[in-house]
Amino acid sequence: MTEIVTGTLFALFLFGGLVAAIELGRRIHLREGRNQMGGLSSVEGAVFGLMALILAFAFNGSASRFDTRRKLVVDEANAISSAYARLDLLPPDARQKLQQEFRDYVDARIALYRAVPNARQVDAWHARTVAIQNDIWSQAVSSVASAPAPTVAAQVLPAINAMTDAATSRGAASFIHPPTVLYVMLGLMALVAATMAGYAMGGAEARSWLHIIGFAAALALVTYVTIDLEYPRLGHFQITSFDQMFVDLRAGMR
Repeated sequence: MTEIVTGTLFALFLFGGLVAAIELGRRIHLREGRNQMGGLSSVEGAVFGLMALILAFAFNGSASRFDTRRKLVVDEANAISSAYARLDLLPPDARQKLQQEFRDYVDARIALYRAVPNARQVDAWHARTVAIQNDIWSQAVSSVASAPAPTVAAQVLPAINAMTDAATSRGAASFIHPPTVLYVMLGLMALVAATMAGYAMGGAEARSWLHIIGFAAALALVTYVTIDLEYPRLGHFQITSFDQMFVDLRAGMR
């Protein structure tokens, strides 16, 4: 939750800073009293182009990671479903014990992500899932030894390993974010561009609040959405609807 609060504050401060930067640029123009200055358009174009490039890079990265995290939810659910289905290859006693372990595992995975943003509960459920993973693997290794066919191990164990890998990938994805310097650079470039925009507005007799507020609000909004997409379980754009796949998976584990 701290990350979302920080992102919101960053967007709000950026909005205020952009309005102030535009006013600063306008006052500099009025103080200098110059209406004709050659070569400014090329400088302004370069600055605005660079700002747009950084903004597009940041937004595209956030949107891409958002889609990746949704895909990882699907991948993990499919991996668990596949591993659970292959338990039918095991002897009845071993199969029943492992099936119950799988049910407990899915329950723990659901509880883990529902616990966000409570870090203490998340850590507790994560430890629980790791413990169940270890139990599942240990039981599976001992169970395939008594399986009726020698190929059972080659089918069951890789599926369980893929399930564990999917959980690890999903957890790791939640920690992958762009460096803070990217947002700092974006903010600085936006302020420089706003100052130049304000300088260009200095030739007008009155302020155009529509352009000033519109420019600042647009940049601040895009920045906020970019940061919000980085934390899909805390902000407005969430992937919690994909958790229904785990609920449906659990309901099908009879």
